[in-house]
Amino acid sequence: MDSRVSISNSTKGKLPRLPFVLLKEAILGKRYELSIALVTPEESHRINLATREKDKPTNVLSFPFSKTSGELILDPKTSALDAPNFDMKKDEFLLFLVIHGMLHLKGYDHGSTMEREEKKFLKKFSSQTSWHAHSLLE
Repeated sequence: MDSRVSISNSTKGKLPRLPFVLLKEAILGKRYELSIALVTPEESHRINLATREKDKPTNVLSFPFSKTSGELILDPKTSALDAPNFDMKKDEFLLFLVIHGMLHLKGYDHGSTMEREEKKFLKKFSSQTSWHAHSLLE
């Protein structure tokens, strides 16, 4: 099976320059089928309320469908607003959120083990954020 990443963008912004396929392969494996949806704050708010009963937009949500498939919902606008709270630039924080979400799909819960994995992958991929995702999908 080929490495699969499906990306949909319902925001008016450009697709982030992240190595989505390489991240997915490193964290979830080549056989994992991943869908990534970039949504508006209104959409993330609606999904967060419906699935977690949290009445606010959120920067990332992870939905595992099976051991080999899942979806990330990313809200780039909310993530850009949240980045300073984590002492990160918006591009770095979006990379962190993709890593964080993928680790949840892999079965990690918040804690020191997850934090170690986040730091490891953030260090590995932070130099690659200038890559354009389209070139990785071709």
